[in-house]
Amino acid sequence: MRVDRAFCFIDLCGFTRFTDEHGDQEAVDVLTRFRAAVRDTASEHAVRVDKWLGDGVMLVSTDDDRLVEAVLELARCADSYGVSLPMRAGMAAGAVLLLEGDDYVGSSVNLAARLCSAAGPHQVFATLRLAAAVTDGADVIPVGALDVPGFVQPVEVARIEVHALTVPS
Repeated sequence: MRVDRAFCFIDLCGFTRFTDEHGDQEAVDVLTRFRAAVRDTASEHAVRVDKWLGDGVMLVSTDDDRLVEAVLELARCADSYGVSLPMRAGMAAGAVLLLEGDDYVGSSVNLAARLCSAAGPHQVFATLRLAAAVTDGADVIPVGALDVPGFVQPVEVARIEVHALTVPS
């Protein structure tokens, strides 16, 4: 069955080194806080946690705006959950195949994963379709055509910079 979905992959940067330097228990503590932040934020924005990927997660939504808002909110609130490692994310959307009712196959899923891998700490890379869903609280900076491993043609990408939360004095 072909469906239109928006996808995001989020990854904690430096997790392997953190685990090596601080040990398994501290790594599990960071993951527990990260997963709590993801669950709470996804739930608030009606976005589905599709699967956990070690120190990362795949999110899926039927609505571009909800996915983008959830990712931006997560970037803003992760510190308040005690997530001590920076996150990076990649977002893409489009028609994919829904396989056996719970798995997605298609270039949009692959592109979101590749954009996450291309992003640096505290960066969100998105296709122009999802960048267009950004509202207040973030800036969209065109990156241009990016050569993405596995894709024949370069992909037009934007970097989304999230504004930090300001606390009134």
